Amino acid sequence: MIEVKQTNDEKHGSFEAFIDGISAGKMTYTWAGEERFIIDHTEVGEEHNGKGVGKEMLLAAVDFARKSGKKIIPLCPFAKASFQKSEELQDVLVN
Repeated sequence: MIEVKQTNDEKHGSFEAFIDGISAGKMTYTWAGEERFIIDHTEVGEEHNGKGVGKEMLLAAVDFARKSGKKIIPLCPFAKASFQKSEELQDVLVN
């Protein structure tokens, strides 16, 4: 099971994924004003590739955006490609 924990401050934040308590990946973001944040980097440990770690972190970011009324700017190639593939997630994108 993948567990995702969020850290957040006034300028930056991250979603870190854990499998059995071991860090499996991290997605970082930077605030762009009060209403939106930029996903700028996604990294998954080699031993966890193909296990859906990146997707779980992205879903956590989308969930956070929806619950807090924020929008996402996906600059990281992984996040950008994931949003393009999943129309149901695009409601949180900056227009």
